[in-house]
Amino acid sequence: MSAQLACLASDVPVAGTLRVELEAETGTVEVAVVRDEDGELHAISDICSHGAVSLSDGEVEGCTVECWLHGSRFDLRTGKPLSPPAVRPVPVYPVTVDGERVLVDVDAPL
Repeated sequence: MSAQLACLASDVPVAGTLRVELEAETGTVEVAVVRDEDGELHAISDICSHGAVSLSDGEVEGCTVECWLHGSRFDLRTGKPLSPPAVRPVPVYPVTVDGERVLVDVDAPL
């Protein structure tokens, strides 16, 4: 599988998130499409590696998203946790913007 339509760019607010479900070779993948404070779009697993809750319900600050349950922050570019209690990274997926269309490849995590 390759990049697929996740949403329209206008669906994702600045410093905000949008939860989408995409089909991968291994099944359905929950993805948070995130627009950072600079307006850049990112795609990251929607599931926190610590608490198994939705990251798309968290707050965006700079180029990070904070898990709403326990406060772990994840770098949107690498998926690495920047604060405890999370210690494991979350998958980050390639994003291509084609006009208004946001394409995400969940089969090729970065």
